[in-house]
Amino acid sequence: MTPGIAIDVEGLTKSFGGRTVVRNLSMQVRRGQIYGFLGPNGSGKTTTIRMLCGLLTPDSGRGTCLGYDIRAEAEKIKLHVGYMTQRFSLYDDLSVRENLEFIARIYGIPSPSAAARAAITRLGLHERAEQIAGSLSGGWKQRLALGACTLPNPQLLLLDEPTAGVDVVARAEIWTMLERERAASLVLMSTSYLDEAAACDRLVYLDQGRLVATGTPAELRAAVPVEVYRAWGDDARAIARAARELPYVDGARATGRFVRVDVRRERTPGAERVVRDLTALPGGAVRFAERAEVDMESALIALSSVA
Repeated sequence: MTPGIAIDVEGLTKSFGGRTVVRNLSMQVRRGQIYGFLGPNGSGKTTTIRMLCGLLTPDSGRGTCLGYDIRAEAEKIKLHVGYMTQRFSLYDDLSVRENLEFIARIYGIPSPSAAARAAITRLGLHERAEQIAGSLSGGWKQRLALGACTLPNPQLLLLDEPTAGVDVVARAEIWTMLERERAASLVLMSTSYLDEAAACDRLVYLDQGRLVATGTPAELRAAVPVEVYRAWGDDARAIARAARELPYVDGARATGRFVRVDVRRERTPGAERVVRDLTALPGGAVRFAERAEVDMESALIALSSVA
């Protein structure tokens, strides 16, 4: 096994009911990083993550996870994996403490009660230790679920949309926990949030079960064949309509008083010309215009068009 590589797979394919969900996927995943899996609904993100770690057997393909064969040694892999599903999967009718003690017993952790108390302290759940899990808010449920899957100190964390449906504060707290776990575990997570994608060490973009692109957030942004500009004015919709009339503009969209303008690199007349043309749009409605950095939204839109 290559040093530093936790997962090494080749040609993974999986179908359900005659529909191919993942197609001939090959990739290597390094230890000690957060990998974000992106793509439209039904693109194969969850199926891919589960195959990578032996939780789901591929129809074809081969590979290893944590040094174990994903086909022949799947049970050994599971001993080192913490899996957090998108839907809360702990026991609603048990308390926070009882859930954690139960998980500790399943994994054979010595002194389950002590392990649960330590997790409650780490998660900041003191005031909710005896609260029934089913009565927790979405954010506290996600925090409990993440705490439960990290209880046995796994080498690999699998997180399926870990922050879906939670508020901004809860998302930030969950990410603080993930940053802490990164040092000891490899983290594979699917996400629909662009800011979370930008915070990952590496990204994997899937579409229709195919691996379209992989790389750091910066690498994916640098590969986008589009320049992004912003214009600001009192009537953003009118500005967007006028911007679309420029022969080199690929698209323009109003958000509040700002207008986002996309220009394909092969068609650009140069940043100075674009800014000048935007400022001079009919009606004098543009207060100012500028070139902006390519963001994750641009990168994902570009990848979607490639797919």
